[in-house]
Amino acid sequence: MTQAHVLGFPHIGAQRELKQALEQFWRGDIDENALAQTGAQLRRTHWQWQRQAGLDSVAVGDFAWYDQMLNTAVLLGALPRRFGFDAATLTVRQYFELARGNAAQAALEMTKWFDTNYHYLVPELDADSTFAGGVDWLFYEIDEARSQGHCARPVLIGPLTFLYLSKSRAVAFDKLDLLPQVQAAYARILQKLAARGVQWVQIDEPILALDLPPAWLDAFAPVYRDLGSAGVKLLLATYFEDVSEHAGLLAGLNVAGVHLDLVRAPQQLDVFLPQWPADKVLSLGVVDGRNIWANDLAATLVLLRRARQPLGARLWLGSSCSLLHSPVDLAHENQLDAELRSWLAFARQKLDEIAVLKQGLLDGAAAIATPLAASQRAQTAWRNSPRIHQPAVQARVRALRDADSRRNLPYPQRQPLQQAWLQLPPLPTTTIGSFPQTSAIRSARAAFKRGELDAAAYQSAMQAEIERAVRKQEALGLDVLVHGEAERNDMVEYFGEQLAGFAFTRNGWVQSYGSRCVKPPILLGDVSRPQPMTVAWSAYAQSLTVRPMKGMLTGPVTILQWSFVRSDIPRSEITLQIALAIRDEVADLEQAGIRVIQIDEPAFREGLPLKRRDWSRYLEWAGRAFRVSASGVDDATQIHTHMCYSEFNDILPAIAAMDADVITIETSRSDMALLRGFGDFAYPNEIGPGVYDIHSPRVPAVAEMLRLIAKAQAVVPVERLWINPDCGLKTRGWPETEAALRNMLQATREARAALAQGRALNIEATAPAAVPQAACACKHA
Repeated sequence: MTQAHVLGFPHIGAQRELKQALEQFWRGDIDENALAQTGAQLRRTHWQWQRQAGLDSVAVGDFAWYDQMLNTAVLLGALPRRFGFDAATLTVRQYFELARGNAAQAALEMTKWFDTNYHYLVPELDADSTFAGGVDWLFYEIDEARSQGHCARPVLIGPLTFLYLSKSRAVAFDKLDLLPQVQAAYARILQKLAARGVQWVQIDEPILALDLPPAWLDAFAPVYRDLGSAGVKLLLATYFEDVSEHAGLLAGLNVAGVHLDLVRAPQQLDVFLPQWPADKVLSLGVVDGRNIWANDLAATLVLLRRARQPLGARLWLGSSCSLLHSPVDLAHENQLDAELRSWLAFARQKLDEIAVLKQGLLDGAAAIATPLAASQRAQTAWRNSPRIHQPAVQARVRALRDADSRRNLPYPQRQPLQQAWLQLPPLPTTTIGSFPQTSAIRSARAAFKRGELDAAAYQSAMQAEIERAVRKQEALGLDVLVHGEAERNDMVEYFGEQLAGFAFTRNGWVQSYGSRCVKPPILLGDVSRPQPMTVAWSAYAQSLTVRPMKGMLTGPVTILQWSFVRSDIPRSEITLQIALAIRDEVADLEQAGIRVIQIDEPAFREGLPLKRRDWSRYLEWAGRAFRVSASGVDDATQIHTHMCYSEFNDILPAIAAMDADVITIETSRSDMALLRGFGDFAYPNEIGPGVYDIHSPRVPAVAEMLRLIAKAQAVVPVERLWINPDCGLKTRGWPETEAALRNMLQATREARAALAQGRALNIEATAPAAVPQAACACKHA
């Protein structure tokens, strides 16, 4: 019969219960039993919600203490040998050491999950990796769900996706050489699930949304010929993009069903329906797992009815992807007005939408008359609301000229003008912008928001924190300072709160990585800047020092990517609206005497479409938006940008076309390997490759950072090389921050001395093992 289901559910909890328990456990405030109880209660609650909504099964295996890809690695027993852990006896503490590192070993690499802002831990494999099995947490959770009376549907990352997304630290090898072992390991897992009486297993293969090499596509049929005979029915799930070109392949696989993301690519239904086999389920993802807008139930029912005619009971319906990317429960957002609430659905409300759609499909529209009418009213109100459309903003976008996205002079002519004013030494030093958000800062901000602290007292408290950050930077000897961002809650939310066109939740948290959660703004209307947002804070910081103070802004692409975005106009147009607002702020900062301005774009690479055929259009409008935000200043004003996502090599021409004077990037975990692409490309402007990893509490030694500086000098001309950490320091504590920066400054002094003496630095000095191609969790988390 037709089934209603979700591909996964958020596991952080509606009030971030998991985050709190994890951080208490890491601090030693609770023991492993208390942590386990929190996890068990969250799973129980989330399964109850799925069953109460009327879904036909509950997703099991989507819960993770840190990350589902790491869960898959420890389930398979595929652990990095450098940690020395026994996969079969892995403890929870050791699991967290894989995720967070320890005194002897750097953590596993962390990078973005396709084009989302979720960060997964990259499996670390080599030619001798084994997959003999590891911890049995998945099977315990299956037993747990069934003991509570649920129909459990295990969720697994597929073998080809797991292998394709893995990385090697050692000599390069063909990862497909490991496929027979990985395939055998998955077969054993499926057989164990069958022995427990499991009927259906969801197996996620989102790499089908990518431009896969032929050898990887050719591997699907033999792998699933084997796995489809392991005693359970397989639902192979694809999502995030159109997989129409693989319709024939998917129709022929030895699986019981396939899931399609019709939110991202509704057009693929027309390709699949005519050729879908009579013995296979086709599951349609019709409720958006990545955004918070309520489903247009009437329009979705039309689509489902069209599919039901040929499919009958073989039609399933569900979320487009896992609801991991959605906030948990709208019920906690009573501060939002009734109209706005009627436009929204969080994860728990999406369960109800799926169940209502199933009922309407099977029993007719009359059976869902009340929710259908409410949905239609909300859709009409949203389309016609004056809070959405601002004609003046739209006119300003239409009036943009080509000259508005160009600096007056090219970089080679700007650079001496900037140096004449800045007077920086060789290898100038700076940080990425944020400093530790202490409990005192967070308490003051919370008290201010509750009305317990008036504006004057809050301003005084934040100014004291800014002065503290300035004095510490001066004492350390940094060349270009930052004000530390004490007043900012989040690098996107802070700006959204001051821009027209945004709304905000109190508990709309989404997991970014591990225990780190973000609360994306709701970008619901045309965007403008009513008044300056950062000028007073930056100007105050500059008044405290004679050293250059760097103004800190979030760029238009990142504000777009890290918000829940309206869907009625093109994203390119929304981004230009944001760019014009940031352009106004840049101009006001310059007018206030801030002549170094950083416009962060950590999400620039994240926004790249999954299909290469769509890249050029995105890169054109995204790059233009950045240039619009940055180009309204004098040539002597230096524009910086920061990018955290590490896969740069294939888009370096587009990054160069952004024309930032200085780009800072994250490179320490890769041992500067990520910098080679910039050298091979001959990146024309200045670069600050990170020389230490801010995601770990460990403090790198001077020699370790000096070695990375030496490697950077081998790639980037010294006159264009900056020294800085990998990312912002918001999530670190002051003692480790000062210790690490002190070592960074000492390494810089030694590098400058070597330059003055014409001495080469020693690239071959020993350094802790590093993981290739690290990516950033960024200072927003």
